[in-house]
Amino acid sequence: MFYRENGQFKTSYRADSQIFPITQDRLGILALFVIAVVGIPLLADEYLLRAIFIPFVILSLAALGVNILVGYCGQISLGSGAFMAVGAYAAYNCYVRIDGMPLIAALLLGGFFATLLGLFFGIPSLRVKGLYLAVTTLAAQFFCDWAFLRVSWFTNNSSSGSVAVSDLSLMGWPITSPASKYLFCLGFLIVFGLMAKNLVRGAVGREWMAIRDMDVAAAVIGIRPMYAKLSAFAVSSFIVGVAGGLWGFVHLGSWEPAAFSIDRSFQLLFMVIIGGMGSIMGSFFGAAFIVILPIFLNQFLPALGNLVGIAISTAAVAHAEIMIFGALIVWFLIVEPHGLAKLWSVGKQKMRLWPFPH
Repeated sequence: MFYRENGQFKTSYRADSQIFPITQDRLGILALFVIAVVGIPLLADEYLLRAIFIPFVILSLAALGVNILVGYCGQISLGSGAFMAVGAYAAYNCYVRIDGMPLIAALLLGGFFATLLGLFFGIPSLRVKGLYLAVTTLAAQFFCDWAFLRVSWFTNNSSSGSVAVSDLSLMGWPITSPASKYLFCLGFLIVFGLMAKNLVRGAVGREWMAIRDMDVAAAVIGIRPMYAKLSAFAVSSFIVGVAGGLWGFVHLGSWEPAAFSIDRSFQLLFMVIIGGMGSIMGSFFGAAFIVILPIFLNQFLPALGNLVGIAISTAAVAHAEIMIFGALIVWFLIVEPHGLAKLWSVGKQKMRLWPFPH
């Protein structure tokens, strides 16, 4: 009843095409923004910030980039972990090798170098598609794993093979506390989220979706497949590369190539599948699901085992987590291919028409 559009009139095309045309949506987003910017830093403790909110924000940004390529343009990629690694290591080298390099500039440069790699491995998408394209992007993952493990220049000649950054600051303000790290990452997510939302609603986004639905028909009506596919790879790689820099600099602080292994690529793809392909909101849903589910299982399964008198080890919990992830992916692909975002959209539509049937 409270989610009605009665009395909300649009008198211009601009008003009708805004991101949140319904007043309730705008108020809800404003309340969510206040909670995210003010409420969480003030009320959440250090564990919640480090274990849930910071990983959720960074992985939401990475899933956003993957969703642009996979969900909106229909180009399957299994090399997202490689693009995150390039963003992290490129940002690290720019940050430690160039005196006075600002933190934000280093992270953006990491995204730029990830864009170059994405364009290079996106070239095969002009000729192949589907499983064959996934294999070519998988080559990027293996190549980057080998390069960052064997070429010592990328790790600034570190004997251990790992790199570390410390004493991060933004214009003199230290980024050391969990709350400051969370707000720093949240700023990137808000900016890139708004940019991605406007991008997919514009001409470029419509070209991506036309290529996704039927590339031959898109070429017939004048859309250039080369420009559309490579631009999707470029934008996606840039966002994922920046997310990789944030994951290394802010969340981990110290990392090695294993932090961006193929498991990370599959994790990001699972976020898009579960959250909803071709949906900006789905990226947030998928990231929240992937971050919260392991923590929930680590608490719930041992408690359930104690309740029934069965001791459940940590290894059993890890194996159960993998099996549950696989079962959920299969379930979503069969029952609801559009993921949690579609369920959210259906629920909103029902609220708009309630109590009338439809």
